[in-house]
Amino acid sequence: MGDDPQGSVQEAPEMRRSSRDHAELRRRLTAWLADRLPAGSSPEVTGLEPTSANGMSSETLRVEVTWTEVGAPRSHRLVVRLAPSPEDVPVFPRYDLPAQFTTIRLVGELTRVPVPPVWWCEPDPGPLGAPFFVMGCVEGRVPPDVMPYNFGDSWLAQASPEDQRRLQDATVAAIAELHAVDRPSHRFPHLVTGTGDTPLARRLSVVDEWYRFASAGGFRSELIERGLAWLHDHVPAAPSGPVLCWGDARIGNVIYAGFEPAAVLDWEMATLGPRELDVAWLIYGHRVFEDLAASMGLPGMPHFLRAEDVASTYEALTGHAPRDLAWYGTFAAVQFGIVFLRTGARAVRFGEAPPPDDPDALLHNREPLERMLAGTYWG
Repeated sequence: MGDDPQGSVQEAPEMRRSSRDHAELRRRLTAWLADRLPAGSSPEVTGLEPTSANGMSSETLRVEVTWTEVGAPRSHRLVVRLAPSPEDVPVFPRYDLPAQFTTIRLVGELTRVPVPPVWWCEPDPGPLGAPFFVMGCVEGRVPPDVMPYNFGDSWLAQASPEDQRRLQDATVAAIAELHAVDRPSHRFPHLVTGTGDTPLARRLSVVDEWYRFASAGGFRSELIERGLAWLHDHVPAAPSGPVLCWGDARIGNVIYAGFEPAAVLDWEMATLGPRELDVAWLIYGHRVFEDLAASMGLPGMPHFLRAEDVASTYEALTGHAPRDLAWYGTFAAVQFGIVFLRTGARAVRFGEAPPPDDPDALLHNREPLERMLAGTYWG
């Protein structure tokens, strides 16, 4: 899911995402910039490092670049986001980098939601070996995924309850602002994907395809298959109309200045669909870490991002009371399971884990998902 281009994070175990040679990437990026910038700019990539604390999908690089402007050298901090290499077990079956670039640009133009400034998009895989785009680097801090921010040793866990609630409400407000975009199907036609008669049916079809991709090569999950069948059997009768959905609406995909969003990141799951997709994802994106904390005997942050609080804040901002959140929360959990399945396969690929006897053992949310399907989780 999301990648963190910038932020203060705690020490965390390194998780390998890519087999790319970063020295070679640095050389090739310098050559690409020389072609992109005006003659005489003499660009030099002086630093390049991958992100590590958040995100397991695209490859995201923090880059320091110097080039000449008006006769003087200028330094720039940029972020380069690349589609992953197929041999590195990508999380998703396809990566439409131009669509992500367009989405970020339009969100910046049409809303007050803060996004990184977008610089260039390169759809040709030739220069770096994969399509990519370039953004400005935004200063701030990100609630870490590794180790999860609610495990206690993070800036967010150590903040006051008032500041935690401030961050929560400001994040819900950003989602509400996205959902207020007028005529989203007209403004974001590139986000209309999948097959079906409704936006929700189309989104379900996309996730069905995603699972078929993720389960290939011996990673079939009986639990995820049961989850998908349950979702199809219990689709909400009257889903809300389509809005612009962020798709991966987690606080780990936000750079915060203090406790206010400074940049909303990671738009590869952006879609047009019911607003509950984002509301439930925000809730479950925290609950998955709470379940992990509880399994380890840690206190977690049970007062934070509670479903009733998120829903009431969202309703106060939009006039829309979220419906069927148990179904949408289960939909989020199934998708998190697909991510865990795929990143588990990646760990096998890089020799960091043995091939599992039971692929369901790769699902970090296995027990909670089983309870959801039994009707004993959401209360």
